[in-house]
Amino acid sequence: MKTLLNPARIDFVTLKLFCAVAKSGSITKGANECSLALSAASRRISELEETVGLSLLNRSAKGVTLTHAGHAVMQHALRLFQGFEQFSNELGEYSKGYTGHVRLWANMSALTEFLPAALAQFLKDHVEIQVEVEEQISGDIVKALLDGIADIGVFAEGAPTTGLDTQVIGNDKLVIACSKSHPLSKRKRASFEECLEYDFVGLNRGSSLLELTSRSAEKLGKQMRLRIQVRSYDAMCQMIAVNLGVGVLPLQACIAQIKAMDLQIVALDDSWAKRNLLLAIKSDSTLSPSAKLLREHLINQCAT
Repeated sequence: MKTLLNPARIDFVTLKLFCAVAKSGSITKGANECSLALSAASRRISELEETVGLSLLNRSAKGVTLTHAGHAVMQHALRLFQGFEQFSNELGEYSKGYTGHVRLWANMSALTEFLPAALAQFLKDHVEIQVEVEEQISGDIVKALLDGIADIGVFAEGAPTTGLDTQVIGNDKLVIACSKSHPLSKRKRASFEECLEYDFVGLNRGSSLLELTSRSAEKLGKQMRLRIQVRSYDAMCQMIAVNLGVGVLPLQACIAQIKAMDLQIVALDDSWAKRNLLLAIKSDSTLSPSAKLLREHLINQCAT
């Protein structure tokens, strides 16, 4: 395979300059921000374009704008800076006496139901290890694992798991939540098909819960009437409380919000209303000793 780009010809100073130019819309302003002479900055930008073999900036009397290729370069540059910052932070942990750093991404259900006690015990037993926890929706967790941004992920089944090694470590029960004034509030149980007669409040695209409910509606030959979509369970409960629709929620993860907002719970008769929580790593990844310890601890916690 022919190599189109030699990474050795691109340095961080040039990439930082390119991002500064792109954000300011001016090579002069970008040069000033990076403490470079205008001639040196112009030369660096030209050499970058020559290296990639593409025009990255549209130049005019009003300044510069990014070409399509320029947008791609900027996105990758920002990812490199993020990775380098992560690299620097992790080395900083070692200098503080930590001997390991693990990046754990988890969805709200896992963070509420399973992980707090498990992590507390792990960190008590391994004070030398730093665990960086980030809450994300299931689809983003899968992508982070595949991209190598996260070491370990915990999310609900329903998200695509191609390229991942997964293990069931828990489960949660899905219910319908509605306001006390909603017609469904008089029911103790209902099928999902019956609930599809009403408007829904749902999570944003990428959520395994949205994927699960949307797919279930399609199997019934119907569609969910999503009146509004939000990013968190807390926001869902707030929208449900003012009667903007009903919502499918994991009971244990949301019990505090459900009680605080005086919502009505309706049990779902459907078999998929009990779903598994998955512990995942990238299939071909080589976990650090610290990440292996955490993974084994979480699996053991599930077993007990």
